[in-house]
Formats: sequence, structure tokens, C-alpha cells
Amino acid sequence: MLRFLLFYVLILFTGCTNVYKMSPEFVPRVIETEHFQIATWQRVGDATSSVHVYIEGDGHAFDAYGRPTSNPTPRGNLVRQLAERDPSPNVVYIARPCQYVTDAHCSVTDWTTGRFSARVIDSVANAITVITSNRPVVLIGYSGGAIVSGIIISRHPEIHTTEWVTIAGVINHHEWTEYFGDTSLTDSLNLNELPNIPTRHYIAESDNVVPYELSMRWLNGKFVVVPHSTHDKFPNLNLF
Repeated sequence: MLRFLLFYVLILFTGCTNVYKMSPEFVPRVIETEHFQIATWQRVGDATSSVHVYIEGDGHAFDAYGRPTSNPTPRGNLVRQLAERDPSPNVVYIARPCQYVTDAHCSVTDWTTGRFSARVIDSVANAITVITSNRPVVLIGYSGGAIVSGIIISRHPEIHTTEWVTIAGVINHHEWTEYFGDTSLTDSLNLNELPNIPTRHYIAESDNVVPYELSMRWLNGKFVVVPHSTHDKFPNLNLF
């Protein structure tokens, strides 16, 4: 109970306006890693089955004027809702560093130019390792969480990832920022090649954040276009 209360105290102090609460089956837990505190919600009830891990996108990293925010906590709930709809016995939602928590180790770099840095990637990987305890893992990455999950697969082979699923995924941030004329993510790692494991990629029919042209280039056309969807709305998507 103390950890539960602490988690919501941390959320309160972030000043987050996102008051969406996951199903009571999902237990909130903050994972301490070497570099960050990682917010998670977990429904883990089977000691032998694989664990489906949903990794959040970049969140509210920039405001409407393109300026870095002081709090990258997502405004939307797409990834948490997808996790809730997953019928698997073991499902985990993992926020990115500095989302939903107040953490003295965080700086603006961690959700801007360094959003895919080694310490960000390794911290999320560490949280996954703590939660999954050597069980097989299915990694599901949304938007910027796609590249996070892809780099984890290549950088952390100790995590037994059996499938990689992306939703509206950024796969190559160099090409993504260049496409929009945005500032390069100079403090970030990049995904230079796709992991050699079973994969599924879903893109939105109308996506202005990760355009079809880029998804086609990155994935060689090997993806599913979800009808009536946008970057942050996939009303008819059921992954499992």
C-alpha cells in the first residue's frame, strides 16, 4: 500500500493533467534503475507464460509552439488502453523515463535530443528485466517507443524477446527529423537495422506524425495499415 500511495504522490507532483486510471487489475509500480525511476502498471499473474510489454511513446515532449515542455507525461492514453485490452495473463505498461514521476535525475535532454540515449534505453531494458524475470517477452512499442524497443532487442540480447510489435512506429530518427526539418536527436542512439525476430508493424491510415512514406521506406511495405486511425487513435486495433 505504501508503494501504491507513493506512486500517486509522484504523479500528483508532476502536475500531470492526465487522470486516466487503468483497471484495478493493473498494479502501479515505480522501478528504480541506475539512471531513472520508471513508472509501470503491471498485470502479471502467470509465472511461466510470456510477458507482453507495452512501451510508451515520446509523450508531451514539446508544446504547440515547438518548445520543450517541463513534463513529458503523455496527454493521451492509447498505449495504456491497448495494454488493458490485451487478454494475455502477463501484461505490462512501461512509461518512458521522466513520465508520470518526479525524478531528480531527469533533464529536458532526456525527452528531447537524448530521448533514445544509451541511459534511456538501458534503463527501460533494466525495468523490463526486473519485471519479467527471464521469461519470454513480446515487446510492443508505440511511436518513439518503437525505436526504443527495437534498440533494446539489439542491445540487450539477455532479454528473451520472441516478437517485436510496433504501432505508428518511428524506426529511424535521423530520417524522421530530417523529413520534418526538425533538430537532430544528437544525444540519441539510432536503430540501424531491423531486429531479426518475428515482427508485426501497424501504421495509421492517416498519420501526420509518422508519415506513410517513411514507414514504407523503413519497413519495405511489410506492415498493416489500420483503417480509420490517426497517429494517436487506433479505435479498432486489437493486437492479441
